[in-house]
Formats: sequence, structure tokens, C-alpha cells
Amino acid sequence: MENTKKKSPRYSPEVRERAVRMVLEHQGDRESQWKVIASIAAKFGCSGETLRSWVRKEERNRGLRPGTSTLEQDRLKELERENRELRQVNEILRKASAYFAQAELDRRPK
Repeated sequence: MENTKKKSPRYSPEVRERAVRMVLEHQGDRESQWKVIASIAAKFGCSGETLRSWVRKEERNRGLRPGTSTLEQDRLKELERENRELRQVNEILRKASAYFAQAELDRRPK
């Protein structure tokens, strides 16, 4: 069966940056940020929710909204990957150590 999930279009970083910049520059023009987002999203051909998520991400990156910035998220992912690799290495070393300790015990005269 074919995948019927609708694939959303990808927007270039330049388009995203421009749309977000327009929202941030014009958010005082209307009574709510959402109305600005909906208006600008229509001009760019994306959903209001998509643009809202881009705006929230930029606000977090600028420190205007609480939450983890993109740089912090990237660093966290890198540390988690490194942690997984170190756990795997430690497990291999633990098993090798146990194997060689057992081999040493089996080799000793009785």
C-alpha cells in the first residue's frame, strides 16, 4: 500500500529567515502575533502553524522566550551520542576484562 501521508514542501533557510524577520518586525502592527503570522504565512504559502514554529524557535535562539536554543539542542545531541558511544566502549571493555580474567584462572595449574 502506498504511503498516503501528504509530504509538506521544504522551504529554504533564506525563506524561513525572511518570513520570521517579517513577523518580528510587524508584530506590533496587529492586536496579536498570531494575526501577523497568519497574514505573512499566506504570503509565503506556508501554514500559520509552520511559521509560528519558526518564530518560536527564533525567539528561543534570541533569548526572547524560555527554552532550549538550537545551539544548546545540537550540543545536547552531540553529548548524548558521545555518551552512547562511551557506554558501548565501556561494555566491550568490561566483557573483554571478564573474558581475560576467566582465561587467566583457567590457565593456572590446579
